[in-house]
Amino acid sequence: MTTLPLFPLGTVLMPGSSLPLHIFEPRYRQLTVDLVTGAVPDKQFGVVAVREGFSPDADGLAALHAVGCTAELLDVQRLPDGRYDIVTRGVQRFRLLAIDDTEKPYLTGTVEVLPDDPLADEPEGTTRYLSAAARDAHRRYCTTAWKSDDWSEPSPDIEPQHLPHVLAADCLLPIGDRQRLLEQTCPTERLRLVRELLARETGLLGRLRAVPAPMTTFAVEQSPN
Repeated sequence: MTTLPLFPLGTVLMPGSSLPLHIFEPRYRQLTVDLVTGAVPDKQFGVVAVREGFSPDADGLAALHAVGCTAELLDVQRLPDGRYDIVTRGVQRFRLLAIDDTEKPYLTGTVEVLPDDPLADEPEGTTRYLSAAARDAHRRYCTTAWKSDDWSEPSPDIEPQHLPHVLAADCLLPIGDRQRLLEQTCPTERLRLVRELLARETGLLGRLRAVPAPMTTFAVEQSPN
């Protein structure tokens, strides 16, 4: 177990995904300073999604999903009025065990790393087949939803256990679905799940004859702070 600064958000961060944030509330400005100066080790903090209709300040631990993801600070830009624009990347899933709102201006959490389950015995070629099917579902979603220059094929050398998180990063899945992917600890089931979710969303987009707003629309103002 370890202690992490927490940043509750109305989104789900996944390992390997980029997350830009606009920091304006004083307590999270202080978190940014602590990350930059090394007061927070490894320049990492925990991102955890807020349950709909709840507030961490009012409802405490009950307001937060039980599984989150550490975010590594990659870039910081300080604005003239003291706000910050930062870029982070998801690193490692964790299970949130407890929170504390007294030690720091921002929330801190007691967490434990959430590793994947050992790979179950599967028929030969199952993982390869599921990876190909997930990539195909991602390709169909992106060609339906985005312009050709808004997405690219994921690298072929991404390991199967990491592939679902990378594929989901390109897609505007509902928070509940993203949380299901984050919490799934079986690599093969995670591949099945992301293929199912992307196929469903592609079908909805086709029937509605509509496309989601560009992902950059939501790239900055994701924080409820």
